[in-house]
Amino acid sequence: MTGVSTRGTGVLDSVAEAIGHTPLVRLNRVIDDIRATVYVKLEYLNPGGSVKDRAALGMLLAAEQAGELRPGGTVVEASSGNTGLGLAALAAARGYRTVVVVPDRVSAEKKALLRAHGAEVHETPGLRPVDHPEHLRSVALRLTAEIPGAWFAGQYDNPANPAAHKATTGPEIWDQTGGRVTHFVAGVGTGGTITGTGEYLKEASDGAVRVIGADPVTSVYGGGDGRIWYVEAVGHFLHPETAADEWPESYHPEVVDGIERIADAEAIRVLHRIAREEGLLLGGSSGTAIAAALRTARTLGPEDVVVVVAPDSGRAYLSKYYNDEWLGSLGFPLTTKVNGPTVGDVVGGLDRDADLAAVPSGATVAEARVLLGSGPALPVVLQRTASGPTVVAEILGSVSAETLAGAPAADPVGAHLGAPLPFTGTSEPLQQALIRLAGHTGPVVIAHEGRAVAVIAGLAESTEQEETQ
Repeated sequence: MTGVSTRGTGVLDSVAEAIGHTPLVRLNRVIDDIRATVYVKLEYLNPGGSVKDRAALGMLLAAEQAGELRPGGTVVEASSGNTGLGLAALAAARGYRTVVVVPDRVSAEKKALLRAHGAEVHETPGLRPVDHPEHLRSVALRLTAEIPGAWFAGQYDNPANPAAHKATTGPEIWDQTGGRVTHFVAGVGTGGTITGTGEYLKEASDGAVRVIGADPVTSVYGGGDGRIWYVEAVGHFLHPETAADEWPESYHPEVVDGIERIADAEAIRVLHRIAREEGLLLGGSSGTAIAAALRTARTLGPEDVVVVVAPDSGRAYLSKYYNDEWLGSLGFPLTTKVNGPTVGDVVGGLDRDADLAAVPSGATVAEARVLLGSGPALPVVLQRTASGPTVVAEILGSVSAETLAGAPAADPVGAHLGAPLPFTGTSEPLQQALIRLAGHTGPVVIAHEGRAVAVIAGLAESTEQEETQ
């Protein structure tokens, strides 16, 4: 992809030549009773730290060859972080300016890395429907139009994205396994990795290799309703106000033989096990992909070889998936054993599968008042056509008698929102939660594995009631 290379000597002409040729590492301790061989392809060893370096290089080269990106130009991308990082590193080495638009839920580490490469970072709310002026792509396209000499990479619809994986990732896996690979597993985000790699492996094996997509439970790729999830850089979110759901052109669903739907909590448990038992510190979407690979491998025999892509490193997510404060506040599995009671221990009688009592975002003030009744406050959640679990990240704010005082009955409730209620998770140590929420009086949302399952009058009050019983 980059012309003449001296890779074999260990001396390279540019950072671009260091992309690819990542190793496969066999899983040995987390496989339990699995008989198949499972290899993880360590894409975090690319110089930009992720599998997206491949697509970034492919897209840059294609744009240069087509004359769409000229010397002194600006690279613009909408990204959850990794593609932006790959583009920023390569653009810096090639003399381009980089502008990256990221959703507000991206880890702090990724934003810091982007800025370290000189990228200009624009943050926009993640909960926006397609075509909304604050949607990730809308902001990126506006900036492209405003900046002279700007080129929009557009990874979701850029054919150079899957082409890069067909040219590099697929052949590497085939050669590394000596053609023995029987199953290929990857997460589906833009679809470039699974499409390009899957197409090559199917062609090389005369259709024998099965391609398995790994997808968050609520992602629409695997049949979910599009509710948000917490593992970054995988899946397809669907805002309920999106008029027409368009899937990326980089994703070719016909390449995929099946999809394994993985809950966030399962992905996080796998991450923690992989770090402690295999010595691999991996990113969130790697947990989703490896959980899907292990699930697939349990159905296979000793002659089967499963290869799963680990897109990036856990170093970019230390503030999230390896941070007990973040994990506990959302009710996810912690990395360490808790000494003393958790929030879940003291807030008794919770139905952890229950739907949250809440006000839908499409309600009127009159409807909100009925739902609120005589209670102190209720969360306002992103309205969907069907009932189902409320993800904490989809809570938009709150309503109370105070916020609705004097509001016209026909007004949309969204015009009278108060701040979101504070939340704590069932796995959070009680003392930590009390310290974190110190000074707050009033209702608190209880979360379990990222889902809001209850609103309680107050954590301190609930703790006192528990102690007196």
